[in-house]
Amino acid sequence: MADKGRPALYKDEYVKLAYNYCLLGATDADLAHYFEVEETTVNNWKIAHVDFFESIKKGKVEADAKVAKSLYKRAIGYDQKTDKIFQFQGEPVVVPTIDHIQPDTTAQIFWLKNRQPAKWRDKIEIDQNITGDFAININVVSMQDLHKQEALPAKKDTILID
Repeated sequence: MADKGRPALYKDEYVKLAYNYCLLGATDADLAHYFEVEETTVNNWKIAHVDFFESIKKGKVEADAKVAKSLYKRAIGYDQKTDKIFQFQGEPVVVPTIDHIQPDTTAQIFWLKNRQPAKWRDKIEIDQNITGDFAININVVSMQDLHKQEALPAKKDTILID
């Protein structure tokens, strides 16, 4: 007697579709929406179909690696080959050139905050338990504010905190 339960929703072509969708940055919730199932179903498929699970992992790792590489290049700057097109005596002339893309401060800050959070986080901890009969006026400057004030001379009561 044939099983009269609900037909299986999983299809073998989902392996390649899931891989490609994860290359575009899809999460498991996105996959569930794409395949028109619940996220728990996607999780069950990952358990039941090793090739499906591996394709998702591979797609996510490759996508993350591409973004990390791009962020790194943007943070340090890079050279890019381009073609400049000019017109000379009515004819187009293609001149190969190399453009230098300057390092991007925002990418540098993002990279450092995530790679070395203890050194580069915005949160500054200050011990306020000062004893004695004197008052101290301290101007605390974050690294972000320091970048904005680079050209300004520091006040004598300014303390830079790592």
